Amino acid sequence: MLADPPPAIVMDLGCGRGDSVDLFRRFRPEVDWVGVDIATSFEVEQRQRTDARFVTYDGSTLPFKDASFDVVYSHQVLEHVRDPLTHLGEIRRVLRHGGAFIGSTSQLEPYHSRSYWNYTVFGFSELVAEAGLELLELRPGIDGVTLVVRSYLGRPPGFGDWFESDSPLNEQIDSWARAEGQPVVQVNLRKLQYTGQFVFLVRRPAR
Repeated sequence: MLADPPPAIVMDLGCGRGDSVDLFRRFRPEVDWVGVDIATSFEVEQRQRTDARFVTYDGSTLPFKDASFDVVYSHQVLEHVRDPLTHLGEIRRVLRHGGAFIGSTSQLEPYHSRSYWNYTVFGFSELVAEAGLELLELRPGIDGVTLVVRSYLGRPPGFGDWFESDSPLNEQIDSWARAEGQPVVQVNLRKLQYTGQFVFLVRRPAR
């Protein structure tokens, strides 16, 4: 959103309650934000806001023309998609050339809310390439051990803080790296091996 010019039209695919509109408007108040989701889900049923545009789709084919969006955003959605390759193909189709697909998905997250998959970073990168998209960046999120314990304990207060800051195993990896003089690439590899979730930046090739 800090690009020059910034993205003008953004889709939140699997938008649920639609709360990401606030994030995008924080960067660009006039952004054309479109929330897209299936007709019924636990998250959709929680939606109350009426200050944004919401579109319902069949979970397979996006009801938009080719190359319609500058950005497609997807927060913890891919693990709930029954046919991820078809899903990624539709994302590629509606992105403009050079447009970005950004978001996050799970690697070691326990079963939750009708989840089908937990993606390894390798498996995700292979799917992205097969769909004709280009993977630019992967970043580790909360570590898998902490995520499993959080689920097992019923999501107690305090665990959610580690989605925004280094979780316990990630801190241990950083301490090991400092003590052993390990390069950044090795730190990232370790964290991605044991991450519970990862963040991605993918692009539709310019041509």
